[in-house]
Amino acid sequence: MRILCLDIGDVRIGVAISDPLGISTNGIETHLSRGAEADAAYFAEMASSRGAEKILLGLPLNMDGTEGDRAQKVRDFGALLSEKSGLPVEYEDERLTTVEAEEMLIEAGLTRQERKKVIDKVAAEIILRSYLNK
Repeated sequence: MRILCLDIGDVRIGVAISDPLGISTNGIETHLSRGAEADAAYFAEMASSRGAEKILLGLPLNMDGTEGDRAQKVRDFGALLSEKSGLPVEYEDERLTTVEAEEMLIEAGLTRQERKKVIDKVAAEIILRSYLNK
């Protein structure tokens, strides 16, 4: 089952997708947010064109595991995206994924400017891999 994964931020949204067997992941893009309605329409179309059967959203939990305002925004967006795409939406804990992505990119020798361009899609890949490994 091909899964489209989004790491949703206030400004940028990282996008990754799995292969049909759910074995490998690929970071697709870092999308600049244009508002919930426009973003939901964009990702519903992307899910359809890429043959996704499910959408996974990174859920920004607090460090103690509770949900705050940011998590509620993601859940609200997930409901809108499910409505527009007709696909099930699931959630995966995304705590510390951006930190992990940053460390990987620093180790790879990317400059701060280069990291900023790709960190969100790398974080989306990490979230998707975590989900697939369960």
